[in-house]
Amino acid sequence: MFRNTKIAALAAVMLAMSSGLAANESQSLASKNDSVFELRQYTLHEGKRDTLISMFEANFLESQNVLGANIYGMFRDLDDPDRFVWIRGFSGMDARPKALGDFYGGPVWQSHRNEANKTMVDSDNVLLLKPLTPSDGLVFRPPTDGETDGVVSAMIYYLGDVDPEKFGTFYDADILPRLKKMNAHVLAQFISEDAPNNFSKLPVREKDRVFIWLGQWKNVAELDAFIGQYKQISGLRDSAPEALLPAFMRKPEILRLKPAKRSPLK
Repeated sequence: MFRNTKIAALAAVMLAMSSGLAANESQSLASKNDSVFELRQYTLHEGKRDTLISMFEANFLESQNVLGANIYGMFRDLDDPDRFVWIRGFSGMDARPKALGDFYGGPVWQSHRNEANKTMVDSDNVLLLKPLTPSDGLVFRPPTDGETDGVVSAMIYYLGDVDPEKFGTFYDADILPRLKKMNAHVLAQFISEDAPNNFSKLPVREKDRVFIWLGQWKNVAELDAFIGQYKQISGLRDSAPEALLPAFMRKPEILRLKPAKRSPLK
């Protein structure tokens, strides 16, 4: 989908590849305080998820990190065999178009894009996010090999016209403490990034305003036990200000995510 190869990107990526970019070097090249994130959910053709994940693990991890399009996690959706979910971050909105332009116009994507695109039915299910507060984001880590029993969850509230920051502040103060008593392991909190999409070649769901918290769990059983408890909670919204109540009319979307072998987040 992107045809113009950029010399600068070629030089940067080839230099990294030729020097055998080590994990700690990759980490130093990527921001540890990214302020913009993408939650990307891809619908794939039947049986093609492992093919795409293999391509990410072999070709699309370090090659994006070195350009400032930092991959935080890659996941199999446990409730949809044809859904691949991944998280990417940037140091800011100003840095995003250059990082994406350098990658999608560069040699790695150009060499593999046809094969990658053949796995996809849809790649436009993308939420553009920012941490609720500067301390609520994710810490960048280089990819590591190895399977674990750990799983990640994403609870997504669709807010409509409710102010995301006000909803997130209320949720953090009033609801998350109750969930933590139920053994919720809260990893990060995000709200919609309200700046316009500044890389039009990759659509995002700009009309959907959301609040999301990510959780990290020892195994599927621990996550499922929490979800079971969560669905039985009574009075969770009782203390919500009237202005926030419309955001609770729709049940949150819950993603149960199994990290891929080289996913930084496990």
